[in-house]
Amino acid sequence: MQAPHPDERKLIFSGELADTRERFLPLLTELAAGPWVVYAKPPFGGPRQVIDYLGRYTHRVAISNQRLRNIEGDQVTFDYLHYRSKDRFKKRRMSLGADEFIRRFLLHTLPAGFQRIRHYGLLASRSKQYTLSLCRRLLQVATDLLPSTAQIVTSLRELLDAAHRCPRCRIGTLIRIEALPAIPYGYPFAPTWDSS
Repeated sequence: MQAPHPDERKLIFSGELADTRERFLPLLTELAAGPWVVYAKPPFGGPRQVIDYLGRYTHRVAISNQRLRNIEGDQVTFDYLHYRSKDRFKKRRMSLGADEFIRRFLLHTLPAGFQRIRHYGLLASRSKQYTLSLCRRLLQVATDLLPSTAQIVTSLRELLDAAHRCPRCRIGTLIRIEALPAIPYGYPFAPTWDSS
């Protein structure tokens, strides 16, 4: 595949945005100069809720054919579950215009290079707890052989300690003073840093 011509990668300010062309580069410079701090709140429901939420997107397609009820004209009707309600397993029905349905569907499409996780057989989501406990029983694996919470926490602490060791000597502790921002590909100018 041939690389795009440099002119094809330029931002085009048209219509109402035409007057922002001269202000755009100074605005980028001003934004790049300030410190950016990302604040992520802890999940309200704890880590279990986060895993359940992510699992709905990494292990399944956005909508299966069984949930589609009707396609008539430009309207798509489908079943869904409202996970935040008291009746979270009660099926509900929604109708959307075809454009809005496709827009929402494409929000769940993975970017190029990513792949959905698929489990089947013993690790299939529907029967995982039952089949794994059955396998342990048939193989006569005692549950006390499984790692305890304390062992898992100890292992995680050791991994975190190793991550903070100096990558060069592997003895000292790495103390990060500052992280320099990455320069995006195709950035129109190189940001300058004051070293005084």
